[in-house]
Amino acid sequence: MAANISETDRQIVNDLEALGGRLETVRQTMGRVIFGQAEVIELTLTAILSGGHALLVGAPGLAKTKLATSLGRVLGLAEKRVQFTPDLMPADILGSEVLEESATGQRQFRFVPGPVFCQLMMADEINRASPRTQSALLQAMQEHHITVAGIRHDLPRPFHVLATQNPIEQEGTYPLPEAQLDRFLLEIDVPYPAREAERRMLFATTGSDEAEADPVLSTTELLNAQRLTRLIPVGEQVADAILTVVRSARPGPDGDDFVNRNVAWGPSPRASQALMLGARARALLQGRLAPSLDDVAALIGPVFRHRMALNFTARADGHTIDSVIARFRDRLA
Repeated sequence: MAANISETDRQIVNDLEALGGRLETVRQTMGRVIFGQAEVIELTLTAILSGGHALLVGAPGLAKTKLATSLGRVLGLAEKRVQFTPDLMPADILGSEVLEESATGQRQFRFVPGPVFCQLMMADEINRASPRTQSALLQAMQEHHITVAGIRHDLPRPFHVLATQNPIEQEGTYPLPEAQLDRFLLEIDVPYPAREAERRMLFATTGSDEAEADPVLSTTELLNAQRLTRLIPVGEQVADAILTVVRSARPGPDGDDFVNRNVAWGPSPRASQALMLGARARALLQGRLAPSLDDVAALIGPVFRHRMALNFTARADGHTIDSVIARFRDRLA
């Protein structure tokens, strides 16, 4: 069987194995500065390896900003942070044209790039900005370019957004519409750390020297890693499971009585794409060269959570989005 493997395939396997070792170093490096959030780190890296964006949902003080800053350093990405507020305008993110006058008196417009021109953007509390500003960023996320005064400006490659939402203090916020939430590859819940992890954090962050993340990958290496991730083969069993679980979560002919009675709308085809890419990336992060059903099951929550909604009947019966998602996860067991 080994003789039937082409030289190209053999090289891809060798590259994937070498990359797996580098990614393990990335995880260990992140674990030294972000305490008790191993799953959050893995899911965030899964989104980035898949070439997508992630929405981090958690209470204040859970190191979401430090996660983005540390990732930028570890992955060799130019990182910027924007605090979203109700008075933030699209031009504050995208940039704008300014009128300049030369020494000879000639006037011309010059484009001044905004903070979106980076490789890793931290959009802090994205739901506090107006819908117009949210749309400006989300369009850039989808198209990877912006247009100002009729002129196209391409964003750097790679380009990733880690946006945060605070699940409390919803007064004065503008919830993201479902169609815009769909642009995020994963929605990642950031929980409180376990007691022992919080204890280690206390000593590590309140002393005279606080650990900083060391660079592990370069931008070129990350782009190559994203390319290799898409080359990982996906078996028919895993592909069929992805299609089945996504389609069965939609009301209609593919949904069962429970779904048709309780689900207002289900995951879009982007959910299938996210599960396929995410399963490849998660397998690579764990040192495997092929995704399994366990990878799909682990990603159903982050992929589905922001892509489906329950109706009034479900809420009246005490169902939550997480309890409904658990039903789909159990089917893969």
